[in-house]
Amino acid sequence: MRQAAPTPYWNTNVARHAGILRAVPEECGDALDVGCGDGLLALKLTGRADRVTGVDRSPEMIARARELGAGHPALTFVHGDFLTARLPADGYDFICSVSTVHHMDFEAALVRMRELLRPGGTLVVVGLARDATPADWAATIAAAPVVRITKVLRRAGGPGGMPVADPQMSYGQVRATARRLLPGVHYRRHVLRRYSLTWSKPAS
Repeated sequence: MRQAAPTPYWNTNVARHAGILRAVPEECGDALDVGCGDGLLALKLTGRADRVTGVDRSPEMIARARELGAGHPALTFVHGDFLTARLPADGYDFICSVSTVHHMDFEAALVRMRELLRPGGTLVVVGLARDATPADWAATIAAAPVVRITKVLRRAGGPGGMPVADPQMSYGQVRATARRLLPGVHYRRHVLRRYSLTWSKPAS
């Protein structure tokens, strides 16, 4: 028996869920959510993929995710460090990560995601970066009123206890590293203080 749906909430991470779900390939067999937190996005992915795995190194978050996923046979949660967890190479048609890669070695994380993705699969990373140039600061300052108003109107919130960390890489460093490791990656900076990377692994 499936448990009742969780109380809905919105924040700047949840704001990116719709775009992530749209990127899931047709007839997706296996999907992986890296840094799944409380499991909300992983649960949503079950509507787009046959099997969904979430991985997170926080015991508290994994406990919440497993509670949320109870009764969903297509949903599995793994407690462990993504960089060392036992996950199948070329095992996923879709991999996503939201506000997680700045908690780990960025380059190592992208390389591992690339290795775990099946040929023809899709990767979407939503992340945080720091302002390092006048252009960065100008974009942040210009967006600040929109961010504040949106958070108030949407009553931004979420589950407590989520691990937090300040991003060490700048937007420029993220973009350059991603383009080196994921040729053809689409980089975009979003208004609500996030960037996204979307990449399709060559089929051959």
